[in-house]
Amino acid sequence: MFFADKPYVSDFFKKTVKDNNIPVVGTEEVKDLDLFPGTGIIDENRAAELAEDCENLRAYALSENSIGWIAKHLGHTDLPRKIDLFKDKLKFREITRDIFPDFYFRGAGIEELDSIRPTDIPFPVIVKPAVGFFSMGVYRVTNREEWTSTLKKIHAEINKVRDIYPREVMDAERFIIEQSIDGEEFAVDAYFDSGGEPVLLSVFKHTFSSDADVSDRVYTTSTKIIENNLEEFTRFARKIGRATGIRNFPVHMELRRGKNKQILPIEINPLRFGGWCTTADMTHHAWGFNPYLYYYQDKKPDWTELLRGKEGSLFSIIVLDNSTGIEAGDIHAFDYERLMAGFENPLQLRKVDYTKYPVFGFLFVQTREENSRELEYILNSDLREFVETKAG
Repeated sequence: MFFADKPYVSDFFKKTVKDNNIPVVGTEEVKDLDLFPGTGIIDENRAAELAEDCENLRAYALSENSIGWIAKHLGHTDLPRKIDLFKDKLKFREITRDIFPDFYFRGAGIEELDSIRPTDIPFPVIVKPAVGFFSMGVYRVTNREEWTSTLKKIHAEINKVRDIYPREVMDAERFIIEQSIDGEEFAVDAYFDSGGEPVLLSVFKHTFSSDADVSDRVYTTSTKIIENNLEEFTRFARKIGRATGIRNFPVHMELRRGKNKQILPIEINPLRFGGWCTTADMTHHAWGFNPYLYYYQDKKPDWTELLRGKEGSLFSIIVLDNSTGIEAGDIHAFDYERLMAGFENPLQLRKVDYTKYPVFGFLFVQTREENSRELEYILNSDLREFVETKAG
């Protein structure tokens, strides 16, 4: 069974569940999502019964907002425990301690952060909510001098976003301090099949503008990115599967390969692929198969065949987070047409109500490798050039 919820449901997802008779749990939120007529909606009580009776439940949550419903209604199943293994970053670090014995981390309540002595921290570190989403409240602290000023930023941001997501999606009361992982970063959609074996459905390289950048601006996939990482990331995922014992379970992994070539997990998000229908939908644009359906039907991509003829192309997700420094209430409009004019082949634009969420939208683009400068430009832009303020 699949779960659909706010903040966003793509037409591609809607078509997938309707055309393939994938049951969607009929929560209260589903009524407002405009799923296509004919979609198989199952009653909440019936969903709970089916989950209890199904030994190999194959569930997928489009949004982490559904985790709250699962915790409340499916507590009699093993699904909430599986989710918590990954969603709680402190718990995940504890579970994988034997795999990464030298990795530094510690937990702290939001109020405890102010009492931690900087001399006790092996900088540089990442500070983030123990249960978080979408880079909210995530900061890189490089030295003792930055510690106090960073805490002020964390408190200010948490006060703004505290009520945007349910506590099961973002817990602003608990934080984790962990060593900063240097190196190339990747986002990987995968699932563990009925035998516990990982099946990789995508590999995106997450590009940053600087060492201090922790934003989600540009994610790119290509034949080279897939070919150069598929085997190694599969071996890594197999270690995670053995440590957690999960089966029939989708994940969105954020990984980094350090200078010593070691692969370390930044975090592994449970029961879903990339948020806001991004990575799975872009995988379909790039490689022509449907990740939602492959997971549901326990199918494996034939990467040799899928990549053929796509050499030289970069397929990128542009996350238009509000990095302008301008409060949403002071913004009159965002010039999407001007934005799209800067790319040679926009594939899809998804506008977002930036007064409700800290993002203007998402843009899918295809770029020739020799024209990667268009990606570099948007990566380094604060997006102010696309914003018209109410005062201006």
